[in-house]
Amino acid sequence: MIKLKHIYKSYSLGDEQVDVLHNINLHVKPKEFISILGPSGSGKSTLMNIIGCLDIPDSGDYILDGEYVDSCTENELSEIRGKKIGFIFQQFNLLPELTAYENVEMPLLYHKLSPSERRERVERTLTQVGLIDRMKHKPTQLSGGQQQRVAIARVLAAEPSIILADEPTGNLDSSSGAEIMEIVKDLHKAGNTIVLITHDKNVADQAQRKVYVHDGILTESEART
Repeated sequence: MIKLKHIYKSYSLGDEQVDVLHNINLHVKPKEFISILGPSGSGKSTLMNIIGCLDIPDSGDYILDGEYVDSCTENELSEIRGKKIGFIFQQFNLLPELTAYENVEMPLLYHKLSPSERRERVERTLTQVGLIDRMKHKPTQLSGGQQQRVAIARVLAAEPSIILADEPTGNLDSSSGAEIMEIVKDLHKAGNTIVLITHDKNVADQAQRKVYVHDGILTESEART
């Protein structure tokens, strides 16, 4: 499903070029649950942006479902994101003036769905994350864990085949974080491909497979310090 071959990425910082990713090779199979573990500044978020079609590499090949993504236009990348990829971020990115129901429904307004189809998806996914009884609440009326569950429901409503989770427990206490990880594991059991980015070894350990990013280099074994 996801194949990265010899991926390099750098950014310009003033007159200096900063190398972020070095010769990244990664294969994620359909329905696999993989965690990418690394410290802050290791390059793991840049890697997630490339996997999520939010950025493109300087060189190398990214093949998603048999398609060479790195040669796509911005419109084509946007279409891939809309059809195949769902994002769960550390920041919940909910609109404060909207209810939980409306936050989950909003992305569906861009899909060719009838009002009844949208309603079915929203209610189904809010039920799935245990928040159907909070659907009329606004984000300020919800706990951090509940807000993250709304964000997950918003992802599920679009029915992506790949879910990218970037530090999904980073803003939560340990109890709420454990609840979110149970939901993520349930999503995997339901057949979703999960790529989870984290600096937390306890979170990473819950995946089927771990890879490590250190100084922009990806390995199957933990870097020595």
